[in-house]
Amino acid sequence: MSEHIEERESSLSELFEILSHEYRRRILIAVGQHNPQDIDSITSESVADGAEDEPLEVLQQRLFHVHLPKLDKAGFVNWDQDTGVVTRGPRFEEIEPLLTLMREHRDELPDGWP
Repeated sequence: MSEHIEERESSLSELFEILSHEYRRRILIAVGQHNPQDIDSITSESVADGAEDEPLEVLQQRLFHVHLPKLDKAGFVNWDQDTGVVTRGPRFEEIEPLLTLMREHRDELPDGWP
């Protein structure tokens, strides 16, 4: 029984770690609302809106080299680099309840929690 609890805690910790960065939250929310997403719309609208005063080029570098690969590797999104399309990954349904909870309570969450 304790092994099962540890697995759930580990899984919950992973979900919180994935959601810990604003850009990853915004990517997941965008894909949750419209599946599939074109990479251009993610980098220019969904994620860039309200970004921390970063030039779009820097934002795109971080998305392409850090956040999208992390989400893809974890299975929450599928990112086809050749076509520039981002879709829900095989594990998206694991994180979707937290995204829904955040969306439904966005007025109660701290600033920066899209």
